[in-house]
Amino acid sequence: MAVSAGTLEHYSGGSSLVQSNQNLTGAVTGNSASQVVTGTNSITGDSFAGASGLPSVIQNSGNNVLIQNGVIVNVQMKP
Repeated sequence: MAVSAGTLEHYSGGSSLVQSNQNLTGAVTGNSASQVVTGTNSITGDSFAGASGLPSVIQNSGNNVLIQNGVIVNVQMKP
């Protein structure tokens, strides 16, 4: 059963500053690559066909690479 807007008013969080931080730390050390061939990478027009949510793409065509990715999603609900 749905809750009325009047009832929800009493549970409102009000307003505030939201600050989110991510500290991603990593290191690539002691690696080696010799006589390697890297390829290509591409995203075509249909790559995200039918995608939903928060799609993310990380591409790399190199060697001995550390890729770090972080996503922070803040959702604010208002009556």
